[in-house]
Amino acid sequence: MPQRIAPGPGQESVWDYPRPPRLEEATRHIQVIFNGVVIAETRRARRVLETSHPPIYYIPQADVRMAYLRPTHGRSSVCEWKGAARYYTLTVAGKIAEDAAWYYPQPYAPYAALRGAIAFYPALMDACLVDGERAQPQPGGFYGGWITHEIVGPFKGTPGTLDW
Repeated sequence: MPQRIAPGPGQESVWDYPRPPRLEEATRHIQVIFNGVVIAETRRARRVLETSHPPIYYIPQADVRMAYLRPTHGRSSVCEWKGAARYYTLTVAGKIAEDAAWYYPQPYAPYAALRGAIAFYPALMDACLVDGERAQPQPGGFYGGWITHEIVGPFKGTPGTLDW
């Protein structure tokens, strides 16, 4: 098993996050930028915190420029905690990011607050910002966590971590 990095002042360790994940309000300034366009901006996000994963921010649909998103047909996944996810493809001025965002149309009861909220993969965006800081993407193509200076790992997603 990995060695937990001890958090410094003002930091959080992903190894202190619970399993099942915790859902909490996030009033920080969240922005998602793709092909030079602000796709989403809010101070009303929710974040999901799960052991070994950096936070994932879910943005209310009302704060997302939905004209740039279209449902990805045939793509879905299932989270044991949150339920069945569906995906969006993002298109801005001819640039396309397939399966760039996801949402839970009918999340399980403990995560009902995620209904109508959208999460974005930072690795597929120009930038995902938390209070102006560019979040680094969680390693691995499957995960969508946002790593900022106050989040320490190690993080699930790199080769050899799937059994964590």
